[in-house]
Amino acid sequence: MENKINYSRQTQKIIDRIESRRDADDPPRLLLHSCCAPCSSHCMEYLREHFLLTVFYYNPNITIPGEYQKRLAEEKRLIAAYNRQVEEQDFTGMHSTARARRIEILEAPYDPDNWFRAVAGLEGCPEGGERCTVCFEMRLEKAAQAAAEGGFDYFTTTLTISPLKDAQRLNFIGEQMAKKYGTAWLPSDFKKKDGYKRSIELSREFGLYRQNYCGCVFSQNPV
Repeated sequence: MENKINYSRQTQKIIDRIESRRDADDPPRLLLHSCCAPCSSHCMEYLREHFLLTVFYYNPNITIPGEYQKRLAEEKRLIAAYNRQVEEQDFTGMHSTARARRIEILEAPYDPDNWFRAVAGLEGCPEGGERCTVCFEMRLEKAAQAAAEGGFDYFTTTLTISPLKDAQRLNFIGEQMAKKYGTAWLPSDFKKKDGYKRSIELSREFGLYRQNYCGCVFSQNPV
């Protein structure tokens, strides 16, 4: 993991390969693990042009039930808005085109108790430390398992859009989980090519709730 890999370029190479040889009516299926609506906004806008996209919502790290439900509701509201664009063929002001496809959502059970057990003993770790690695592993493993069980062609995560998240680490974990479950990881660094900037623009456009912490009680109130 010491050598920096350009994961954004890898994403584009895979998309170029898909576009060069696939039937336009038979795009590959992608399971997109989403942490929240603001982070997924650009990812969904971009990916729905090239994949049949299903958002996978599994975030047991959001340890306050009310906060979890609020973020989930915002995710569903944004997906519904994007799907109305497809239904009405109205992409005014958007990067997407008439090739954009409907987005589905798959909601995993909310199990914060399992998350607390997984990070036990790591409560005092600094943000971005070992606790975050365990959290990433837990969420991406569940996504890989769901991708394999659902017969998806790829899976990936919106987490790489955050400037505060280590894309090298996330992609390494994603690749390991793909091997474990016999599925394919779509490498990404969605913050690149003004992706993070675009997510802020879209959050403003749709009036999305933008939280100021990842959801983990230990990041909100450090031990």
